[in-house]
Amino acid sequence: MKHEVYFETDQHDIPETEHSRLLLFLSTIEDIDIEKVTIYGFTDDRGSDNYNLVLSQNRADAIKEVFSNNEFDESKMTNVDGKGKILVNIIREDDLNKIRGLNRKVEIIVTPVYPPKEKEEKPEKNNPEDLLKGDLKEGDKILLDNLLFRTGYSYLTKDSKKVLDKIAEILAERTNIYFTIEGHVCCTQGNRDAVDRKTKKRNLSVARAKYIYDYLADKGVKHYRMKYVGMRRKAPLGGEPELDRRVEILVTRIYDK
Repeated sequence: MKHEVYFETDQHDIPETEHSRLLLFLSTIEDIDIEKVTIYGFTDDRGSDNYNLVLSQNRADAIKEVFSNNEFDESKMTNVDGKGKILVNIIREDDLNKIRGLNRKVEIIVTPVYPPKEKEEKPEKNNPEDLLKGDLKEGDKILLDNLLFRTGYSYLTKDSKKVLDKIAEILAERTNIYFTIEGHVCCTQGNRDAVDRKTKKRNLSVARAKYIYDYLADKGVKHYRMKYVGMRRKAPLGGEPELDRRVEILVTRIYDK
């Protein structure tokens, strides 16, 4: 899958119309399991080689920042390079400005995982406190279904904090369990739950995961036992939207005491 973003002369700020086109492209790929993203920046044939290399790299970096702000995994971005200038190879004077405009661009190439991975089974609905107290194994995923967030925010409701206090107490005692906190959103259209109304960035799922991470750390769970990640809306539960504004705990390692 390929997308191109065009820039004004000597500029690396993304024009408003191009930014809107880019966000639309991102919305079409956000449910795809991505193997890698390649980003190449270019300039037209004017300017010195060094100037064009710097400018093309700045353009590529600007696109990478949009991906990052929209919760795309930076580890999947295998190349973010400025390639410098593209030489004009058509000599018709009437076409020259148009050609140069098409050369001031960034090329984005998205490679999906193939064959596609099978979708994960929906987690069973069990009391998360009982699950965390019980026998666990690496790969277990625990839905913290009693932790509810306000639409558009990473803040928990008041009652949810009481539940999280109990979960923090359990995890603080079970020091041999290492885990990843996965944050989710319910939607990107309509209510646009993916947009953090506090920061205005489209990174709400990772903000929710980090909120839980910080809360658990404040309650005595060691930082080195935890990681957090934003899952966007890649794993809807198929029920009410509020239930997709959630976090899950993925057990990554269990050490023998």
